[in-house]
Amino acid sequence: MAAIPQLNPQEVQALLKEQGATLLDVREPWEYAQVHVEGSLHIPMGQVAQRLAELNSAHSYVVMCHHGRRSQSVADFLASQGYARVANLAGGIDAWALEVDPRLPRY
Repeated sequence: MAAIPQLNPQEVQALLKEQGATLLDVREPWEYAQVHVEGSLHIPMGQVAQRLAELNSAHSYVVMCHHGRRSQSVADFLASQGYARVANLAGGIDAWALEVDPRLPRY
């Protein structure tokens, strides 16, 4: 299995705009309620396996969490399930808030 690309927030922002990728937020519901990127798809990490039917294996996804560790696990899982166009947001929503949208609260 190929290594999952680690993208910085600017690379992710460009991918979302230019290629129509989906930002898959795998944080817990309380985290998502506190702060999230508008337009992201929320499927908590513990539900991804049961909710695979909601995802299209031919689509591009950038997986994100708080700092990038949980999302890396989910990205690895998706790749093992045949999702070829998966990347990880390095630094998670914390990096996104620092580098792309400073209006987002950090926790």
